Amino acid sequence: MKIAVVGTGYVGLVTGTCFAETGNKVTCVDIDASKVARLAGGEITIYEPGLEKLFLRNLQEGRLQFTTNLKEGIEGASIIFLALPTPPGADGHADLQYILKVADDLGFLLNGYAVIVDKSTVPVGTAAKVRAAIAKNYAGEFDVVSNPEFLREGVAVDDFMKPDRVVIGSSSDRAKKLMGDLFAPFVRQGNPVIYMDEASAELTKYAANSFLATKISFMNEIAQLCERMGADVDMVRRGIGSDDRIGKRFLFSGIGYGGSCFPKDVQALIKSAASHDYDFKILNAVERVNEKQKMHIVNVLKNHFNGSLTGKHFALWGLAFKPNTDDIREAPALTIIQALLDSGATVTAFDPEASSHVKGVIGDSISYAPNQYAALENADALIIATEWSVFRTPDFEEISKKLPSKLIFDGRNLFELQAMKELGFTYYSIGRASI
Repeated sequence: MKIAVVGTGYVGLVTGTCFAETGNKVTCVDIDASKVARLAGGEITIYEPGLEKLFLRNLQEGRLQFTTNLKEGIEGASIIFLALPTPPGADGHADLQYILKVADDLGFLLNGYAVIVDKSTVPVGTAAKVRAAIAKNYAGEFDVVSNPEFLREGVAVDDFMKPDRVVIGSSSDRAKKLMGDLFAPFVRQGNPVIYMDEASAELTKYAANSFLATKISFMNEIAQLCERMGADVDMVRRGIGSDDRIGKRFLFSGIGYGGSCFPKDVQALIKSAASHDYDFKILNAVERVNEKQKMHIVNVLKNHFNGSLTGKHFALWGLAFKPNTDDIREAPALTIIQALLDSGATVTAFDPEASSHVKGVIGDSISYAPNQYAALENADALIIATEWSVFRTPDFEEISKKLPSKLIFDGRNLFELQAMKELGFTYYSIGRASI
């Protein structure tokens, strides 16, 4: 099958590459000429484990191509995916300008039946808007489908190749058949393809991300109680996570969620609800809790240093919003860094993948270390902001040499309390006793 994917960001590049891996001929379209040239030349533009190998193989075998020309990209395509940005607008609603601009262009370019797929996270009613934008200038047959992505950064290739479920929102039997055929290789083990109307599919994505964000914020509230009541949040997590009705995932407390999805999707659903005269009280609380949680470790730092961080120097491990990605969008580490700088402190940071992106945003307002131990030089304490695997079992002897204070503020609860006590560290974590 010939596929077009418009947009080569995180979702678009993973989508295009994985469809090519199952034998489809895929053309990815982007307006950024420099980016397209890099991709066409074999340079992958995002960090995602396992993606580069598939990307290079399909590029070399001619199943994956890149262009800046939309007309060329969609020529002969049976299915056209729109994987375009939907950033929050000034009022918090998802900004659909990029999707609707491409839809408008497609109205002039389509010359036969095609399925137009909203792959981006979009509010209810977007499929109807895309359909109307195309129909203004194209009288032929086409269908618009909502097919939300459920990719977790860091394991996106596995999520795409072995999805828990595939959601297809369409009222057209013809479009359902094409989409079902396309996804058949990915669901051979029996995971469901769930067909529904377009509006329900659009809402499903927001509901899923908002529910997961709610679980995270709920556990961060429990962590706050644990610190006040003398309980251990890890014990509580294990106790409730063993209940099948609750589940084990997304119950880890920390310094809040970030990334490209949860913050904007929670905000967009709040705004979408408000536009339908509904006050989504739970999600408003989720958002407030998350913003407060990002500052929790800074408050713990201030308490330890008797209210003042002026002149203090901190090592920071982790800049990406989560491990196994270079994505720093809404990363809690950036909020923590800014709060430290505003308090008169200085910072040296290390991240396995994201340092260059942070430098592009905040420049030389902090220092960047070549490795995690170099970051510890002359530091008054270590702060851990991202749970990269390389941070989980560090060389504590090396840490002790580089960090004479043996003072750690762990925003991701990486280490066991008893072990840290035996090693002689002063150790603060989230929702657990300080050592």
